[in-house]
Amino acid sequence: MTTSEDLLELAVGPVAHGGHCVARHAGRVVFVRHALPGERVLARVTEGTEGDRFWRADAVEVLEPSPDRVRPPCPFAGPGRCGGCDWQHAAPAAQRRLKADVVAEQLRRLAGLDVDVVVEPVGGPGADVETGMGWRTRVQLAATPDGRLGFRRHRSHDVQVVDDCLIASPRVRELGVPAASWPGTSAVEVVASAAGEDRLVLVTPDRQGRRPRVPRLDAGTSVALTGSGGLERLRGRTWVAETVDLPGGPRTFRVTGSGFWQVHPGAPAALAGAVHEALAPRPRERAVDLYAGAGLFAVALAQAVGADGEVLAVEGDARAAADARRNVHDLPQVTVRHARVGPDLGGATSADVVVLDPPRTGARRPVVDAVARLRPRAVAYVACDPASLARDVAYFAAAGYRLAGLRAFDLFPQTHHVECVAHLAPAS
Repeated sequence: MTTSEDLLELAVGPVAHGGHCVARHAGRVVFVRHALPGERVLARVTEGTEGDRFWRADAVEVLEPSPDRVRPPCPFAGPGRCGGCDWQHAAPAAQRRLKADVVAEQLRRLAGLDVDVVVEPVGGPGADVETGMGWRTRVQLAATPDGRLGFRRHRSHDVQVVDDCLIASPRVRELGVPAASWPGTSAVEVVASAAGEDRLVLVTPDRQGRRPRVPRLDAGTSVALTGSGGLERLRGRTWVAETVDLPGGPRTFRVTGSGFWQVHPGAPAALAGAVHEALAPRPRERAVDLYAGAGLFAVALAQAVGADGEVLAVEGDARAAADARRNVHDLPQVTVRHARVGPDLGGATSADVVVLDPPRTGARRPVVDAVARLRPRAVAYVACDPASLARDVAYFAAAGYRLAGLRAFDLFPQTHHVECVAHLAPAS
């Protein structure tokens, strides 16, 4: 419940983590979406009461625009509409500068480090670096009770119905999934392999338990139902093949259903390259891959350490661990362990190099301390949340590891999300 229906005139300050900027009104902090630093806007409060320390608001009219402001290319972007894209009103180069500012601010505030951050653009099949469109190879849509598809509005369960998504890859868009009707459905996910021909549509039944009615799709598209019992194949297969140019040569990975895989077509190669650069793995070394997913980094490490090296990959999700086992079937130096990543690190007792790619919440102190106790000569930390990364970098510092390097990648154009690879090395 807001304090007033009146609009606030705000001078917009710096960017903040989460896709908004900071302003002040009568001494209170206001987090404003759809604005840019330096602008003057009229904003409508969307969350907040008189007793709250801060309010949330949407900029609904721009009085003094930033030179970085552009017209959002998508008709569903803007206040009260689709919550998926935070920065469509900013030029792509400006988006990267904003993300760099956020990463630098989090490292300064939470880790006490002054780091010069540059967010690198990333290309790939279908991805247009100049426009920031056409990159998302996995798209999850929510369904309304009458079977129309769309995306959740910001901080809401309400669905903004759409007929297209401009950030989706061309092979996702050409299926026309959101323009069709999906009775008996609560969600639909479309998966298209980045460089191959595979396409998979995953359909989740509604809460009434009705059998979804799947509309006519391209004959080469696989279809499966999702549920508590796993995947039910309706047509084709329940996985896609992803081919990646790794530092040690190209490899093809099997990824089942909505299993973890980077959604940007250029992300796997970019991240594997950055991890390889940070770790510089050598033949016969011992490597540990934590939160291993389908085995992307485990395979890259196995290529580097060779047949006489060792790689332990630890993954908590059973389906992802099964995919990883398939993906390393010809690499006997790799052991895949299905286990939650905790202070025991899946049984790891020693390591020359470690890579960890935790969820958005980060690794947290018990895991960081356990990694440090292995005394690896190098750690690569892959992070999708700057705040979690900065917190864990501070934990590594307390455990005797310094931040030796950082690369940041724009793997989610038009959104506030940014991916980082931190290189941590012994402080002495």
